[in-house]
Amino acid sequence: MPTPIQTGLLAYGMSGRVFHAPFLEAHPGFALAAVTERHEQQAHLQYPAVRSVASVEALLADEALELVVVNTPNNTHVEFARQALLAGKHVLLEKPVATTVAEIRELYVLSRRVNRHLLPYQNRRWDSDFQLVRQVVESGQLGRLVEVHFRFDRYKLALNKKTFKENPIPGSGLLYDLGPHLLDQVISLFGPPQHSYKALSSYRPGSKVDDYFTFHFRYASGLHVTVTSSLLVAAPGPAFALHGTAGSFSKLRADVQEAQLLQGISPLADEYGLEPAEAAGQLTLAASNGSLSHAVLPAPRGHYMGLFEAAYRTIRHGQPYPITEADIMAQLALLEQPPTAAS
Repeated sequence: MPTPIQTGLLAYGMSGRVFHAPFLEAHPGFALAAVTERHEQQAHLQYPAVRSVASVEALLADEALELVVVNTPNNTHVEFARQALLAGKHVLLEKPVATTVAEIRELYVLSRRVNRHLLPYQNRRWDSDFQLVRQVVESGQLGRLVEVHFRFDRYKLALNKKTFKENPIPGSGLLYDLGPHLLDQVISLFGPPQHSYKALSSYRPGSKVDDYFTFHFRYASGLHVTVTSSLLVAAPGPAFALHGTAGSFSKLRADVQEAQLLQGISPLADEYGLEPAEAAGQLTLAASNGSLSHAVLPAPRGHYMGLFEAAYRTIRHGQPYPITEADIMAQLALLEQPPTAAS
């Protein structure tokens, strides 16, 4: 068994506590060795072997660390990733990996120059609901796809108490918060679109950043894909709706991993990642005579550990990382694209 990858976390807020530390602890290929904690030192209460350091600079100076997780505020991702690469570390980089195509291109060029891996953290490819969507698309049951809708909605009228999320700085707003998830899912299934329409709006009282966005994509095959997210949806409907020449499929957003991790449930627990039965997908198929048949499709287990396993195989065994540079460049091009002018 190769030596575990000595790993450092740049922050131990929600992202570090929920989306990274439990997996780095549970995966035998990683050793969570150090965490940046400027004020209260809490990581050692859950992970006694972890060293707390007072600054990013001190963590990056630790020659024992091979991998650094950049999970700091959005507007710091590019600079901290650059510093980590220059310090000789592999980088697992939280979304948004950058705010412009030029920034992410620079990071990839640097990663090749220093012979280190730049690994975008797009964990929602491993959501239970999206995995089921992928299975349905790849099965071909719906025939030629005509129309696809992806939504990620919440209801949060009040402004976020984390002020950096509400200030109009690079990487703020709903577009750069949930947009990377939705766009990565679409690109991983269908590739970059041929044509794109984009709209942004702000509706919450006092908001200085976007809290609604929508994209409409058209592909060479004729497929139309709509991607939407809003912070003012009190009664969310299906998060995924797909329509093709042979049928339709719909699915609620029901992945339970984030909620379970917040409750302290281990990624290794038997119940981890299992959706409630009532959240199953709904498949309707049309026969050649026009008759319809209906089926209920349970989702596979959600498993963010799949991302960490992919990162491990890339770092230790040189295997291709599934979230490719081309995927990320296409995502940033769409995020950076100006809103489409009204006609």
